[in-house]
Amino acid sequence: MADATLAKSFLNAGEDYDRFRPGFPEEAADAVVPTPVATALDLGAGTGKFTERLIGRASHVVAVEPSQQMLAVLRAKLPDVEAHIGTAESIPASDQSVDVVTVAQAFHWFDREPACAEIRRVLVPGGTLGLLWNRADPQCSWDRACSRIAHPWLSDEMPVSNAAQDELRGFTMATHREVPWQERITRADYVARWLTVSSFMAASDAERERMVGEVERILDTDPATAGRDELDLPQITDLYVYRAD
Repeated sequence: MADATLAKSFLNAGEDYDRFRPGFPEEAADAVVPTPVATALDLGAGTGKFTERLIGRASHVVAVEPSQQMLAVLRAKLPDVEAHIGTAESIPASDQSVDVVTVAQAFHWFDREPACAEIRRVLVPGGTLGLLWNRADPQCSWDRACSRIAHPWLSDEMPVSNAAQDELRGFTMATHREVPWQERITRADYVARWLTVSSFMAASDAERERMVGEVERILDTDPATAGRDELDLPQITDLYVYRAD
């Protein structure tokens, strides 16, 4: 079970999360939904960072998210999406009503056993579960160093979240892919992005100030970022696709 304090830190997030957090590449969405489906449900949808990739890939797109603030942002920018307050452990959808369930940057917060049972309940037989995480490219030394401030346990050999690498009850893994991509981001927005990460949000004011100072120090001293107002940030999207048994 995920740390409850860190998980709850997202409940009051919203516009800053949507502005500063990265999106997801089209290639990742193509891998989860290679052909159009009737209904896709984005679980733990947040502000719709991946939900928007489902539009055009499903005739009916549903978003489920426990945070009122995040869901308000999603509803404002994606008015055609059916949006509900809800959790992975109690999904507001009927049995076998969904062709694809996606979870982007959120599965590690779920209580896995009841969440998997609920996802399996709402999926049609043979339906698809797609789990996605963005993570630092291990070849990018400055971003990896900043990642260790938020995730001190991180090593160069492991992703930020390895929560999906073992078996999920009721599902068979179909594929695992790593999708590399890159974005151009201002230094100010890069620093602000870290303030939307759970360990930063849950920290005391003094600890948060120290952590931001460490990020600033890395950007000031790394040859790839020193003196630059815009940064080229490589990323990897980890993608796991499962089929319902």
